[in-house]
Amino acid sequence: MDEQTKEMHFDALIIGAGFSGLYQLHRLRDHVGLNAAILEQGSGVGGTWYWNRYPGARCDSESQGYCYFFSKKLHQEWQWSERYPGHSEIRRYLNFVADRLNLRTEIFFGTKVCRCTFLTQQNVWHVETEKNKSFYAKWLITGVGCLSSTNVPNIKGLSSFEGNWYHTGQWPRGGVNFKGQRIGQIGTGSTGIQAAPVIAKECKHLTVFQRTANYSIPARNDSWDDDYTQWVRNHFKELKSLVQSTPSGHPFRISSNLTMEVSENERQSIFNDAWLKGGLRFRGVFSDLLTSSKANQQASEFIKSKIQRKISNPETAKILTEIDHPYAAKRPPIDTNYFETFNRDNVALVDLKADPISEIFAKGIRLRSGVEHELDKIVFATGFDAMTGPLIKLNVVGPNGNLKNYWRDGPINYLGLSIPGFPNLFTITGPGSPSVLSNMPVSIEQHVDWITKCIQYCTDKKIDLIEAGEDAAQDWTIHVRETANATLLPKVKHSWYLGANIPGKPRVFMPYAGGLVTYRQICNTIEKKGYSGFKLLKSTGATNIKKIDLQKLRSFALGI
Repeated sequence: MDEQTKEMHFDALIIGAGFSGLYQLHRLRDHVGLNAAILEQGSGVGGTWYWNRYPGARCDSESQGYCYFFSKKLHQEWQWSERYPGHSEIRRYLNFVADRLNLRTEIFFGTKVCRCTFLTQQNVWHVETEKNKSFYAKWLITGVGCLSSTNVPNIKGLSSFEGNWYHTGQWPRGGVNFKGQRIGQIGTGSTGIQAAPVIAKECKHLTVFQRTANYSIPARNDSWDDDYTQWVRNHFKELKSLVQSTPSGHPFRISSNLTMEVSENERQSIFNDAWLKGGLRFRGVFSDLLTSSKANQQASEFIKSKIQRKISNPETAKILTEIDHPYAAKRPPIDTNYFETFNRDNVALVDLKADPISEIFAKGIRLRSGVEHELDKIVFATGFDAMTGPLIKLNVVGPNGNLKNYWRDGPINYLGLSIPGFPNLFTITGPGSPSVLSNMPVSIEQHVDWITKCIQYCTDKKIDLIEAGEDAAQDWTIHVRETANATLLPKVKHSWYLGANIPGKPRVFMPYAGGLVTYRQICNTIEKKGYSGFKLLKSTGATNIKKIDLQKLRSFALGI
């Protein structure tokens, strides 16, 4: 869509043209009949996947579940080529969806949002862009993703580096040539684990700078054959039912077995079978891996022993397996030959716990000990200001102030969907929802469907404003914390789930750990009760806050 004037008015504006934005536009435009549009910073669809083009970038959810399930027709027309699709194939899929649903006509590409202000007299959102365009809408929905605000650490001397540096989350569209060059990669989280093996094959020498050792399970990626493609096409209903009935939204069941209730031999056999199968299914072999320290230790020691056998140098193996957190308490990576990469002659590992980075100088990286690593390029695989970062960057201002100030001690909201003091604003997969602890497209569909029904309800009932009640949001925030504390998830020193990778960010566990099934039931209950916990305002000036007993919901959720 082309911008013809300086000022444009819509019923609804959606920020972001990824999985969230595309489906939300389809629902509001084609099912509710609203005049809706998407504002997208990039020049094409894809959202997070528009920017994530780094070497080795691919999904860690199995592709038969990493897709939309709202349309059987779309499901049958599209077939993935691999178990874990790469970034380019995911973009092709989202372009396919945008074309099939004719969504591009309502997308403003190359439009970066710089401020969102609620105008109380008109009861509309005023969205300002970097190009000095103004958009107005009654409804504002953010589909900016949880991992889209890149984190480049503030390392002394970066501006003095004579080579080029890159962040994996903002990779050049034309790619980067590493041939014959000395590369430094900072970071060994999920992104770094994917990137290092690919970079190592191309460059002259790769130095990996590791602060925190990480677990990783082999992906065992493989191409789909015609038989499996046909099976997926024919089992749409079964796959849809499966992803919507599992706690994480993945296309596999979680075992009900407890780790310590089977014999040692059986336990090792189950772990080994899962290791050979590969991928995130390893998390599902026992039900208590994230609730029992003893159970988690069994899994952790098994994975460490497998890693050690992959690495020929004992000192390197020791550094890579000195892991300081429970398995899957941080995002659990899966890999293709990551640990084997350290057996290459052109790859070196630097242990930043033993010798931290002192500064970046013109020719490379200098450690605290004085050791220098001369480099031609630096790759920052240092992650994101997760979950809250992308929302705060929008500079959202409500009637009582800005979002950054309201969240100064951590995110407060209701269901990860609505924020007190910010009327008619919905956040798809915001903090306080399962989001990053789940298969994202499944969480996104649930959120978009809920938001759409809520907007339809307000339209039918002639409700002008809706926002989360303060008490409901405070109770939900407590519930999110209590649910996380019942697991091993908060017991990690360096975790972006807690915002610990960003200096000065409040240490608050942000996603909801109660699982998608429980969360969906809670959301449905709130909807059926006429949006309990929300403040609704009609044009007559009448305000109604429908009460909800979150204590009952809390007990219900924790008992699932």
